[in-house]
Amino acid sequence: MYNFTFHRPTTVRQAAGLLARNPEAKLLAGGHSLLPVMKLRLANPSALIDLSLVEGLSGVEQKGRSIVIGAMTRHADAANSPVLQQVLPGLASVPASIGDPQVRNRGTIGGSIANNDPNADYPAACLGLGATIITNKRRIAADDFFTGMFSTALEEGEIIAKVSFPIAKKAAYEKFKHPASGFALVGVFVSKRGADIRVAVTGAGASGVFRVKSFEEALKKRFAAKSLEGMTIPASGMNSDIHASAEYRAHLVGVLARRALVKATA
Repeated sequence: MYNFTFHRPTTVRQAAGLLARNPEAKLLAGGHSLLPVMKLRLANPSALIDLSLVEGLSGVEQKGRSIVIGAMTRHADAANSPVLQQVLPGLASVPASIGDPQVRNRGTIGGSIANNDPNADYPAACLGLGATIITNKRRIAADDFFTGMFSTALEEGEIIAKVSFPIAKKAAYEKFKHPASGFALVGVFVSKRGADIRVAVTGAGASGVFRVKSFEEALKKRFAAKSLEGMTIPASGMNSDIHASAEYRAHLVGVLARRALVKATA
């Protein structure tokens, strides 16, 4: 690593102030994405602003018809939340499927969606439930938040404070894991909340997480796995690497969507 200054603010306002005064600084949440690239000297921030002591950024609670998760909530804490397991179990299964125990006990929801890794799980949940990302400056709909691979709508000095998920009547997540990393080669989140039906895919798209509108239209007639029988998506625009071809990933999207629907309607 290169030399850097380490800060540990205790309020969001202090963190935002440090970020404003240090344009080349980076926010540190769980550190699973940032620290490895720093160790490889692929990133050289002038300062790290550790958010672990910032008050009010952790916890899971139900507010009306929504589940609100603080940005610094660890994956393990979200997965084991009694509130989340009871009210929205389809969402609880997302952090439970991430990586390994070490990752789940350090990684955070805010860090995951701010990084927007194309193979990350939480972006699919955000897009698949129509979540709202709440920052220190504004509220951003998930449909507008994820703008491309490792790219989001976050502006300079903007810090994610929490994420609000509407409570869906039916929801489930299904993923095909990379055997070593636990990342999603393909992951599909499905949900039904009144007339709002969503199918969101991670791990497959070359530009990151995306919705499958053709599947959503088919599911408006009947929210069931049979509604997607014989349906696929084009391989164009899919990731292709040593782990899976674009065609294989496109095929998996349909398979996993149907599996997720079986879980959601069980």
